[in-house]
Amino acid sequence: MIKMDGKNLTLADVVAVSREGAKVILSPSARKRMELSQSWLQQIIDEGKPVYGINTGFGVFSEQSISTKDSTDLSRKLILSHAMGTGSALSTEVVRAAMLIRANTLSGGYSGVRPLIVETLLEMLNSWITPFVPSQGSLGSSGDLAPLSHLALVFTTDYADSEEDSGQADFGREQTTRLSGKAAMNMAGIPRLVLGPKEGLALSNGATFSAALGALAVCDSASLLDTADISLAMTLEALLGVSSAFDSRLHTARGHPGQITVADNVRRLTSGSTLLDSRRRIQDAYSLRCAPQVHGAARDTLVHIQDIIQREINAATDNPLIFGPRDVISGGNFHGEPVGLASDYLSIALSEIAAISERRIFRLTDGNLNANLPPMLVDSDQAAGLNSGLMMAQYTAASLVLENQNLASPDSVFSLPTSGEQEDHNANSMTAARHTRMIIENLTHILAIEIYCAARALDLRLRQMPGHKLGKGVSAAHKLIRKHVPYKSGDILWSSEIQVVHNLLREDHFRSAVWNAID
Repeated sequence: MIKMDGKNLTLADVVAVSREGAKVILSPSARKRMELSQSWLQQIIDEGKPVYGINTGFGVFSEQSISTKDSTDLSRKLILSHAMGTGSALSTEVVRAAMLIRANTLSGGYSGVRPLIVETLLEMLNSWITPFVPSQGSLGSSGDLAPLSHLALVFTTDYADSEEDSGQADFGREQTTRLSGKAAMNMAGIPRLVLGPKEGLALSNGATFSAALGALAVCDSASLLDTADISLAMTLEALLGVSSAFDSRLHTARGHPGQITVADNVRRLTSGSTLLDSRRRIQDAYSLRCAPQVHGAARDTLVHIQDIIQREINAATDNPLIFGPRDVISGGNFHGEPVGLASDYLSIALSEIAAISERRIFRLTDGNLNANLPPMLVDSDQAAGLNSGLMMAQYTAASLVLENQNLASPDSVFSLPTSGEQEDHNANSMTAARHTRMIIENLTHILAIEIYCAARALDLRLRQMPGHKLGKGVSAAHKLIRKHVPYKSGDILWSSEIQVVHNLLREDHFRSAVWNAID
């Protein structure tokens, strides 16, 4: 059970709730802060002083006064008018992550909303009600307005409580049938809420979906970087690589923590190998020799991005924020620039991991570069021609790398003005975060290809050099792959077997099993 307090949500909590269904409750301390903030909001309303979003319009209409009696209608109209997203649905895990992060943001006690708002979001999470949220249509400023409004449609209403404007949602963990938002809430026994002053703005204002995508991307990236070190070690042994490039003294002399970690990982994974250094070469090509520098730079980038996303999921991001009974400040905490830049950094780093992995795949399959293995890793030189081997696996990897290079072009540098130039610099953070997620999926498949090719290359190498041994970690990785996809001599539907490896990586089974074998 996770106790939400608005301050201490972790990335692990986001994964536990969004993917594993961990239960969440609002902490008593957060409830007290929210009740106090809501009382301050009421005092501001009673005084009648113009405050943005409480008794004024939004965006370009911020100078338009709204009467107290219309404040409830103002909140509902905001949600209805801003639910303008398009495109395919965001995945269940992304929507659940965003629901958790938005609830945590409001729990900080700066937004003036009732605790009931947060408790309703948490009930939806605990009951597996997942709103349908389109993936496109957000600029990340003023936050993810459209996605958050689609989310709010499901659990908010007006006094008429109609079904047609309740959005759509899935109910239950299996989520086989999409329902109207009203029907899903009724099935779960959770009342829909009529919003009060500022509550519509508090629900829709903030780069929450961008942060949700970022949080999941950070966690997935950490696993993939460990997996990339394993695939590197497998390829290094299959190609009879030179171990001196991973000497600890070399990497300590440069001093980058990520680089030092990667070299250490490879030494542990290849410990006991008799394939390394067996050809007495002085040095390898960059895709092997410089891998600690490339993999390590991505690791160091990830540490920086993790800090940004960790802060963002505990940040107060709507506008205005309330600090006391007469202390309300209008600003720009909703702006998604921190998440947009972080997503772009991560996209670039992961694209480089994919690119260097593809270069290793190329070396494994090229008969002129793979240290006398059969071309395209066919079963034998005599089988070449009749069999194409893993030629097309490298094509696929190259295609995905090229796609990544396009997707990694920074999104946060692009901006168009909106709302009559009131919002004249937008973050584009949602697009940046979506592209990072796509790159992660492509990278997962590229690493699956390298691991599959390296496993086959190791089979061929040990047949060629029967007296030699694999390193402890590489041996564990090779055995796990062969457990799920036994060696086949001639051409088969390679893509099906690579997909099995892909699934092992997505479920994180491969990485954890290999590291457990050497720890």
